Amino acid sequence: MIKERLQSIYKELPSDVTLVAVSKFHPVERLMEAYEAGQRIFAESRPQELAQKIPQMPADVQWHFIGHLQTNKLKLVLPYVTLVQSVDSLHLLETISAWAVANARVIDILLELHLGAEETKQGFTEEEIMTLCHSAHSSVRIRGLMGMATNTDDMAVVERDFMRIEALFNRIKAMGLDGFDTLSIGMSGDWPVAVKHGATMVRIGTDIFGPREY
Repeated sequence: MIKERLQSIYKELPSDVTLVAVSKFHPVERLMEAYEAGQRIFAESRPQELAQKIPQMPADVQWHFIGHLQTNKLKLVLPYVTLVQSVDSLHLLETISAWAVANARVIDILLELHLGAEETKQGFTEEEIMTLCHSAHSSVRIRGLMGMATNTDDMAVVERDFMRIEALFNRIKAMGLDGFDTLSIGMSGDWPVAVKHGATMVRIGTDIFGPREY
């Protein structure tokens, strides 16, 4: 079933859009089904779960972190992921930068824009992101933006959210920021709308793995 779901998504997804399989809360057996179907990029949101899964999966898997990352959990995440998609505060950005310097690493990140209407969502304002993109950050490379649309069935609202982050992404890209090339928007249920509005990366879980198992 996972193989068929993935193949269906691959057929619809433009070749220049990266598919990230959101594997959080799913057992390794299901991740391996996706791997055997050709998927190589997976995303987790809990450091402990990520740490448990990494040694059980093949070495050529690329891991992304997409959850709220607490600064005291960096050592469980940063050595192993190729992209932290969910940098949502200046404190987290500065702590990642300090860790990267101390460990002689360059960490690729996305800045999370607070997009949706929910007050509980994490993330920066547009003004804060513009300021950060004009600043130098030791050993941290801002690769782009990440955002989640308002949790609603009204696709007009979702589309407005994606148009907003697309406009910000294009403004920053026009500045010529080195390596700034990733717009991570779109999940199960709204990713075709995200692709319409410039997504270079989509994060899909339920449409691949089905409902969460734990």
